[in-house]
Amino acid sequence: MRERAATREPVWVRRALIAAALAFLALFLFVPVIAVFASAFAEGPLKWLSAVTDRESLSAITLTLLTALIAVPLNLVFGVAAAWLIAKFRFPGRSVLLTLVDLPFSISPVIAGLMFVMLLGKNGPFGGLLEAHHLQIIFAPPGIVIATVFVTFPFVAREVLPLMQSQGNDQEEAALTLGASGWQTFFKVTLPRVKWALLYGVVLCNARAMGEFGAVSVVSGHIRGLTNTLPLHVEILYNEYQFTGAFAVASLLTFLALVTLGVKKVVEWRAAAT
Repeated sequence: MRERAATREPVWVRRALIAAALAFLALFLFVPVIAVFASAFAEGPLKWLSAVTDRESLSAITLTLLTALIAVPLNLVFGVAAAWLIAKFRFPGRSVLLTLVDLPFSISPVIAGLMFVMLLGKNGPFGGLLEAHHLQIIFAPPGIVIATVFVTFPFVAREVLPLMQSQGNDQEEAALTLGASGWQTFFKVTLPRVKWALLYGVVLCNARAMGEFGAVSVVSGHIRGLTNTLPLHVEILYNEYQFTGAFAVASLLTFLALVTLGVKKVVEWRAAAT
């Protein structure tokens, strides 16, 4: 009786809760998104097109996509390998590896960027070696990729790991008993069973890679046309009072976020249907 009473609130209470939730979403989600697109097209579509196709914007778009194209596959491999090791094997240091997977969640992105500057910068312990081989990491695209890989590392591993742990090892052991090799077991048994969680993690990783600001801001050096990603380019345009251009570029990131949200919901729906 108590459980039934808890789920049978008066109509006005349910409507009030729904109205409060919709008002919250409108204030903190719908209105800002609409404001971004309205400001982006405030001076017409030609002005928007001019802002997103100038040399510096195209450079920022290219660098953002290139960074994501490198960081996401790396994290796909690293994340699956880490999740597989932690879920399927028992070995010394397993708890340490699990802690390291969560480390980027615990460190501020700005601190992470500063950490790489201290390690790989000119005055860092590896700076002299890199300079001797004429390798520029910090204040160059490689530094942006490294920082992005670090802050996005947990997304794939953390989506795949719980599912692997819940599934156990029975099917893998059966495959090995029937004569399958380790790689055959991984690709034909383990991987297909986590494909939706894997795709979900990739979507989240890609979204974070394209939208990362803090760590990238520290290691990029803000060199216009060379080391500015889309979020950094938006900041520069806004600080220079080029509001239409800033919102135009921001609308690209917002559109990518909406596309990511759509893909995320499709993945969730397909995963629930299987």
